[in-house]
Amino acid sequence: MHGTGVPLVTPIADDGRVDHERLEALVDWFASAGIDFFVPCGSTGEAPLLTADERTQVVETVAGATEKPVLAGTGHEGYEPTLEATEDAATAGADAALVVTPSYYGSDDAALGRYYRDLAEESPIPIYLYSVPKFTDYPLSPRLVESLATHENIAGIKDSSGSLESIQRLVRFTADADFSVLVGHGSVYAHALDAGADGGVLAVANAVPDLASEIFETHRNDDDAARDLNADIVELNRTLTARYGVPGIKAVLAYRGLEVGPPRRPLEPVNEDVADEITAVLQDALDA
Repeated sequence: MHGTGVPLVTPIADDGRVDHERLEALVDWFASAGIDFFVPCGSTGEAPLLTADERTQVVETVAGATEKPVLAGTGHEGYEPTLEATEDAATAGADAALVVTPSYYGSDDAALGRYYRDLAEESPIPIYLYSVPKFTDYPLSPRLVESLATHENIAGIKDSSGSLESIQRLVRFTADADFSVLVGHGSVYAHALDAGADGGVLAVANAVPDLASEIFETHRNDDDAARDLNADIVELNRTLTARYGVPGIKAVLAYRGLEVGPPRRPLEPVNEDVADEITAVLQDALDA
């Protein structure tokens, strides 16, 4: 995986079920906006709120709607559910699996190292590590990642810590391995690319896929211009990720003409005042 990936929201119909027709339309829109690969069933996709069958069906719909790579979120708290979800995602058409760090009971680096190595040994598709301390309260250490990067079936990491130091260390420590470092924080996308990251999986790309993709493409030839473009979406990224989350992202998509329905309970839609605030910040980014 390289370039700009979008962690897809999951459209929900009025009856509470996943809306696969809208999901297909969403994939088409993102592809036309320049997105390089798709990440269904991640944090932005409300994966913890979907059933196991729903997650498999979402992956199948996304894989069937695009020829671009699909990196499916398959992580659960337990090893067996994660392996089963990974096998199901592979059958559904996923090219690789994004596996979030188990966190409920707490684990140290040694236990997590064994967990990921064992999973990689059994998985039919490559494994990408997913470090998101905002939700797990445990960042995967760059030295642990270094030790995992040489495994032939561990292909990369999504680091959502927002720490450029972490990205720099990950890039340096895995430089000799066939291993992708993907940044998961839109506010530092261009800076992470400066540090050697291979791309990003950005929640803000749901709102502005064209701008997120432009940052990556511009960086190929002009890193100063890429940083300037990135600065234009920092406030939007902060509003969507640090403040309002999935409900805010779904409100933005509705404003852009892509109705994806409400979030899954216990999440609730944003109120009208918040929606107005979010769309004003979005418009500032689009007009920059």
